[in-house]
Amino acid sequence: MHKDDGSIEAPTESAQVPFALRRVLDLVVTGQATNRAEIARRSGLARSTVGQQVDDLVGTGVLEETESRRSVRGRPPRVLTISPQAGTVIVADIDTSVSRVAIADLTRRMIAQETVNIRIDAGPGAVLDAVTERLRSLLERHRRAPGRVRQVVVGLPGPVDFEQGCAVQPTGMPGWDGYPVADHVRERFGAPVVVDNDVNLMALGEAVQGRLETPLLCIKIASGIGSGLVTADGDLYRGADGAAGDIGHIRAVGGGNVLCVCGNMGCVGALASHRAVLRGLGIPEATDDDALHGARELARRIAEGDPTALHAVRQAATEIGEVVAMLVHMFNPRTVVLGGPLSEVRDDLVSAVRAAVYQRALPLATRKLTITATQLKGASGLHGGVALATREVFSTTGVARLLAGSQ
Repeated sequence: MHKDDGSIEAPTESAQVPFALRRVLDLVVTGQATNRAEIARRSGLARSTVGQQVDDLVGTGVLEETESRRSVRGRPPRVLTISPQAGTVIVADIDTSVSRVAIADLTRRMIAQETVNIRIDAGPGAVLDAVTERLRSLLERHRRAPGRVRQVVVGLPGPVDFEQGCAVQPTGMPGWDGYPVADHVRERFGAPVVVDNDVNLMALGEAVQGRLETPLLCIKIASGIGSGLVTADGDLYRGADGAAGDIGHIRAVGGGNVLCVCGNMGCVGALASHRAVLRGLGIPEATDDDALHGARELARRIAEGDPTALHAVRQAATEIGEVVAMLVHMFNPRTVVLGGPLSEVRDDLVSAVRAAVYQRALPLATRKLTITATQLKGASGLHGGVALATREVFSTTGVARLLAGSQ
């Protein structure tokens, strides 16, 4: 609930959600039940109890009940769904060159998304102000009340302290280490804020929106190389200190004496990232007029069959494939998804990574493994952010806050 000063107050014991209401809402949110009879059958609750809880949820605007469009004899069944007007979740997927923002309703329907052209080295204050201003503009344009924002998710391209809501010792992000990102954004929206690693959000987006099999390992090949892991239970693995998945600093097989931004030699990120490929080809990563100049120019050269560019991408893919093979042995995922600008330029990348993995990994770990490029492209982080946001909204604490805010 909101205090008079606009800050967030944790729900008190008196605001705890009754078990019956929680059970009813869970069944609707997960899609296991869509009407009162199904809820009673699956929950074991009395029909009168189900009716009372449904009436309360419809009355507060969390659920809506409408007639089914299915053709049936007699009276059409009434269907329960999350109300699109129950609230809004917002996501900022911050990257090194540009950031993406989106707003969605509690059904995870994306309402709008836009790109914000600001580099991460502009500093946390400038970047966060730019993305929050754009998000406020989207809310206003689509007539979504700022006071009904239920959850905010921010993705950052570096290690994140999930509990504190800040980046931890990120490379290439001056001023971001320990900066209170969650607090900064919370002040702008007066809503709960979660900060997570950008590849974690990508992985969750691929698993939920892309409907890919889990365990799922997502590899982002951009200015650096990172990974995110969604477990078989659908949870994100973040590690003890938020450093899980920072694979760009694993030493590459052909690393040699290439200096990495972390100060070590031969890291795979310094050798095979999108930035490293551009540097090797002499292509500027960005220009004054185009923050994505490097990605566009590399894509053009690849499309035209430039042999030097093709060789560079294939060589990078081989180095990445060696690391992915090790991760396949470590985590035994069902799906590996390659994302980031380098994954979008040509099938050579996926093919070379796949070849390296199947050559290095044992058959037991690869017999049911799928290795593919992202189908969601740059939107996977936004979809993952929306999925994470709605999970937070429908958590025990989130539901108590949602009901209090709907009254």
